[in-house]
Amino acid sequence: MPSTPIDTDAVRALAELLGETDLSEIEYDTGELRIRVARTVTVTASAPAVPAAAPAAPAPAAAPAAAAAEDHPGAVPSPMVGVVYLAPEPGAPNFIKVGDTVDEGTTLLLIEAMKTFNPVRAPRAGRVAAILVGDATPVEYGEPLVVIE
Repeated sequence: MPSTPIDTDAVRALAELLGETDLSEIEYDTGELRIRVARTVTVTASAPAVPAAAPAAPAPAAAPAAAAAEDHPGAVPSPMVGVVYLAPEPGAPNFIKVGDTVDEGTTLLLIEAMKTFNPVRAPRAGRVAAILVGDATPVEYGEPLVVIE
């Protein structure tokens, strides 16, 4: 079997993209060459088994407040499309609650995308003023999740 030289520039570019987007893995396929770059996520979480019979908790803030939150300088937007989980596993306490003080890098919540749990970390230190999403709810890229003041 002939050996294909490693395209180190492509690997470096994918690794940079991985860091910029806070994803846990990325794959590039040209048909002839496939490159997969992955990193280890330090947060342990398990997928919820069967959804409980109780309905998901409603989002703590109303839709008009969420719209206003997009413009808030402390809004933390979703880095990807996926499903939000406010706790590391079913039955565990939430990562944060309104009024908590967080440091830069503190895990605020998880977003599950393609069966991978990706932590969303606080971009700055401050106080959690609002949590704009409910547990186990789908989110879009750029949607405000949390407001940190």
